[in-house]
Amino acid sequence: MATAKKTSPSAVHARRAPAPAGADLTTGWEYAPAPEARDIATIAAEYGLFIGGEFVPAADGRQLTTINPATEEPLARVARAGAPDVDAAVTAAATAWEHVWAPMPGAERAKYLFRIARIISERAREFAVLESLDNGKPIRESRDVDVPLAAAHFFYYAGWADKLEHAGLGPAPRPLGVAGQVIPWNFPLLMAAWKLAPALAAGNTCVLKPAETTPLTALLLAEVCQQAGLPPGVVNVLTGDGAAGAALVAHPGVSKVAFTGSTEVGKEIARTVAGTPKKLTLELGGKAANIVFDDAPMDQAVEGIVNGIFFNQGHVCCAGSRLLVQESVADAVLDRLRRRMATLRVGDPLDKNTDVGAINSRAQLDKIRELTDAGQAEGAERWSPPCALPDRGFWFAPTIFTGVSQSHRIAREEIFGPVLSVLTFRTPEEAVAKANNTPYGLSAGIWTDKGSRSLWVAQHLRAGVIWVNTFNKFDPASPFGGYRESGFGREGGRPGLAAYLDV
Repeated sequence: MATAKKTSPSAVHARRAPAPAGADLTTGWEYAPAPEARDIATIAAEYGLFIGGEFVPAADGRQLTTINPATEEPLARVARAGAPDVDAAVTAAATAWEHVWAPMPGAERAKYLFRIARIISERAREFAVLESLDNGKPIRESRDVDVPLAAAHFFYYAGWADKLEHAGLGPAPRPLGVAGQVIPWNFPLLMAAWKLAPALAAGNTCVLKPAETTPLTALLLAEVCQQAGLPPGVVNVLTGDGAAGAALVAHPGVSKVAFTGSTEVGKEIARTVAGTPKKLTLELGGKAANIVFDDAPMDQAVEGIVNGIFFNQGHVCCAGSRLLVQESVADAVLDRLRRRMATLRVGDPLDKNTDVGAINSRAQLDKIRELTDAGQAEGAERWSPPCALPDRGFWFAPTIFTGVSQSHRIAREEIFGPVLSVLTFRTPEEAVAKANNTPYGLSAGIWTDKGSRSLWVAQHLRAGVIWVNTFNKFDPASPFGGYRESGFGREGGRPGLAAYLDV
């Protein structure tokens, strides 16, 4: 665990003598470990595919092993789906759609979604522990963000299920059929909820393909579907590698494809779907600019910077991985940012004091190292706080680069890790020009006390989601998505329904 120390009102085990007025309150705190109980989540030795309401082995019996990225210990063996399994899942989904789910009144569908939402909430602690074990993210984030938002999406779209004709999408919107949904490893449960909830509310059935490295919460969600009494075949879960995802996307029985992941894979999917009647939404990578003006509330902005890039180890498509700070306050912002980073605790994801957990996989860690080495080779100055990383597992210290130019790889390529590139600007026009100098267009942040300035900058930024004086705030009713190499289509809110309806 990191040796850096941190002040926090939640540090109930901290002990120190009263400090005199004006003393530095960032020193002197010691934390006792506060681990969440691992045995809250029961992990089976083996898991099958969830097809037609039952867990079944892969047709060829193949399996893969999912590991804990914080310790590299095996967690479970899961079935590896092949083409026959994809066909079986799509067939089960098509049958359920035609005979059960599409003809069902919206008010009845809503009851199932409400039930799923309630069960997720009831089993929230179990989901949170399992997500942190399988993904590596801090338990505070899985407990306070991922699981509540997943439940909220099912609650929200349950309310839409009997109101589709009033959604402004035409007098008689119809479901598309079978939705093939491929989700990433950075938010396994939340991305499943983002995909499943609107599709089910709209009357579609689903075949969900979770990421190879993080299948366990999707399988627990399948168990929740059983517990909720969801009709067999309405939701199917196929674990496996990229070949299973490719087979699902290409399957002729799939009417809608939804994908969240890398831009490279998104382009392959677009090529596969081109020329077919399938609907497609893509939520891909990003290289968001977090813009701090000289009149910004500085302490608030620093917290937004930290949240924007170090939340979920930087494994966030909309992460604020480029900090654009006005030249006149750059030194002050960086000084406060370094002091704040020195308080971040890196270590055991199940410890409630942990701020930055484990990198999800060795492959992702290797990518982060490659790009940060390139940043140094290109002349940027690298800094990380003193940080003792665990001996086992996949770990990377929170890092910032200064002296970055727009031609550097670290300023242009998505690192998908806890790495921040810092650039400066003098005028709002220069800030906008630098922020838009990217092939991506997913998100951005603006920090200023002037409402007129924030509105002008927001109007000129080419990004699908823009936060003002905050960052990484999500709500089921708020659409999310980008354009250019960040994809197209929207998830969340009323636009999230439109992607699953024939209007």
